[in-house]
Amino acid sequence: MFPSLFISHGSPMLALEPGDSGPALVRLAAGMPKPRAIVIVSAHWESQDLLVNGNPQPETWHDFGGFPAALFAVQYPAPGLPELSLQVAALLGAAGLPARIDSKRPFDHGVWVPLSLMYPQADIPVVQVSLPSRQGPALQTKVGRALASLRDEGILVIGSGSITHNLRELDWHAGPESVEPWAKEFRDWMIDKLASNNEAALHDYRTLAPHAVRSHPSDEHLLPLYFARGAGGEFSVAHQGFTMGALGMDIYRFG
Repeated sequence: MFPSLFISHGSPMLALEPGDSGPALVRLAAGMPKPRAIVIVSAHWESQDLLVNGNPQPETWHDFGGFPAALFAVQYPAPGLPELSLQVAALLGAAGLPARIDSKRPFDHGVWVPLSLMYPQADIPVVQVSLPSRQGPALQTKVGRALASLRDEGILVIGSGSITHNLRELDWHAGPESVEPWAKEFRDWMIDKLASNNEAALHDYRTLAPHAVRSHPSDEHLLPLYFARGAGGEFSVAHQGFTMGALGMDIYRFG
């Protein structure tokens, strides 16, 4: 059985400047069998309703600006898998979570940036599920649980976001040893609650966690964590770190 993963994908520049988390992603992929397919939720496909990407050949979408030309040249031509998209939609529907197929969706950088480091050959089919971000953590837990059985079928389940994500608080010149205390305190609280499997506290993190709103002015980058947790098993930390002082780069494994 495959684990599910939560990956903090950081800046799009991770694709070109992998820092410490890039090698951690490489090791993580090398330590598992090659998956038959990947099902992923990214912070960058927010939606009103649940959608499943049924595009057989999604384009690489450079959904950002202000970065070097070399980053816009990166392509990740992994195929989709429409029959798996239909299976995902059916599993969601059976769990009382109706989902529609989107046959035109490209890969946003929350998908292709981490996968370009883990599986650079781009030869594993990828199916993306959207993020109805206004419906909060509890929905993502349910979505993950509805798709947990895919792990028994050789499918790797991934939530791609960030353990902290406040772009206004970043120090673009800070080294990896520089960490804002408030960001670390929030991250450590999340790890404690994940390790103790305290779902009620995790779902109510915006009220209970220290510096929650400062760490996530909006919570779309944290919600993929709940998807990964819902789909997975026992929690463990695969990698810890920060960039730019306050952008958490943690990677967590469930199962």
